[in-house]
Amino acid sequence: MPTQNTHPLKSIPLHLPPGILDSPSRQRRHTLPASEFRCLTPEDAPSVFEIEREAFISVSGTCPLYLDEIRHFLTLCPELSLGWFQEGRLVAFIIGSLWDEERLTQESLTLHRPGGHMAHLHVLAVHRTFRQQGKGSILLGRYLQHLGGQPAVRRAVLMCEDVLVPFYEKFGFQAVGPCAVTVGSLAFTELQCNLRRLASLRRNSGC
Repeated sequence: MPTQNTHPLKSIPLHLPPGILDSPSRQRRHTLPASEFRCLTPEDAPSVFEIEREAFISVSGTCPLYLDEIRHFLTLCPELSLGWFQEGRLVAFIIGSLWDEERLTQESLTLHRPGGHMAHLHVLAVHRTFRQQGKGSILLGRYLQHLGGQPAVRRAVLMCEDVLVPFYEKFGFQAVGPCAVTVGSLAFTELQCNLRRLASLRRNSGC
């Protein structure tokens, strides 16, 4: 069964890539950063969906978010997303939104509630050529730190299949039981993470 988790966060500065100004008298060649983390924009939606479609549809026949839904969340709450780019290419991402109830419901799959204090992680996916390299773990750690810098966000929550529960527990998520949400024939566990408590534990452990 799927579980939902919550997690405390520590802040890291994130920003959209700065524009590059060329000298009017001389054009310079610029290279893309070897690796960068930044919030996603609606313009990133096609790249996001390509990765997600391959990762999920090929396995389960469905996606957590389809293209219009990705654009929807990246328009309403881009600050709750995070993409990992290598030489300008998206290799992994997380998309989230805010939720204002104690547990996830079917409505939480498509709604962003600005007054909420819980970050709902809709999807984490890694491009197929970059899997089995620990990128999902690195990205999730960065994302939780990013959430920790947003005062309104107190917890993180997600739903996943049982086989993935141990992965999220390593990041401070705790299973709170079967999720009320189902997608097709799939059942999920709901996990939640108290971000403030997690940040405190990290400080006390020297992390």
